[in-house]
Amino acid sequence: MAQEQVVWGIHMTGVRDDAPIIGNYIAIGWRELGDPSRIAPNRSAFKAAYATTYPSSKPGTIPVSAGSIFRFIHEMNVGEIVVYPSRHNRMINIGRVTGEHEYVQSPGEEYPNRRSVEWLRHVSREQFPQSALYEIGSAITLFSVTTHADIFLAALAGDVVSNAVGGDDDTAAAIAEQLEESTEDFIIKRLKEAQSSYEFEQFVAHLLQCMGYHARVTKASGDGGVEVIAHRDELGFEPPIIKVQCKQTLGNSGRPDVQKLFGAIEQGEMGLFVTLGSFSPDARVYEQAKSNLRLIDGRTLVELIYTHYEQFSPRYQSLVPLKRTYTVGV
Repeated sequence: MAQEQVVWGIHMTGVRDDAPIIGNYIAIGWRELGDPSRIAPNRSAFKAAYATTYPSSKPGTIPVSAGSIFRFIHEMNVGEIVVYPSRHNRMINIGRVTGEHEYVQSPGEEYPNRRSVEWLRHVSREQFPQSALYEIGSAITLFSVTTHADIFLAALAGDVVSNAVGGDDDTAAAIAEQLEESTEDFIIKRLKEAQSSYEFEQFVAHLLQCMGYHARVTKASGDGGVEVIAHRDELGFEPPIIKVQCKQTLGNSGRPDVQKLFGAIEQGEMGLFVTLGSFSPDARVYEQAKSNLRLIDGRTLVELIYTHYEQFSPRYQSLVPLKRTYTVGV
């Protein structure tokens, strides 16, 4: 019988965006510990070294953190599968470990412990069941994926898992139990799957209205993809006039997309690009160079929804049903 494939999950919240993907590696921190490969290869030694290096740690933290370091160095093997959820672009990155532990000694490096990885597939979070996302939302840095390992292996093989947002009580109750990241997933899926692109433009216009703007949807026709016009005064004469492009997609929007919008902006006007997905590094660099341009990705859009949710009309509170604690309403 074939040996069962081992699947690991890892969180790298302190690394810079796509650095692990571009550099083909995974990494963990605890820089103050020094090179942990010098520690005797047993859990007791790792716990003792951790407790000495971080004397103010809570007793419950020591075995969990020391265990993550030990697993990264001594239990993770070349050839095993690793799953890395990157929050900045809402992707699930799946790869295969190709190298042993390396300790990178460079000034300011907060994640010096590395393993080389061949990244094999990058799949949108929305392609996975909520229960699978919950398992890899573990608070532990490095952990074994067991319950839903077959789902991630299937995604690695190219199989797409249907994950449409349902309306039954069991599904809603399960989603309601998820933490912040799961609520974010729910909102993005509702905005993607429960309305058309034109309805999404209407939603963005409504959000701007809740923020104190007068906003209207306009049909784009050779205007750089502008779908919404917003302004502070009721008649729309007083600057600034904001031209908004709405992109109901989950992928990366690049610099050419952003430049197209900026080309439609007249002197004294502002440009706003809203997407459910993310923006490429080049697009962000372009934004930084333009004082009258703002890019709103999926995560930022969700934050704006949280802030202005109480001003939403019943129609849009029904579209995105949230409790006051901003978990999924049931």
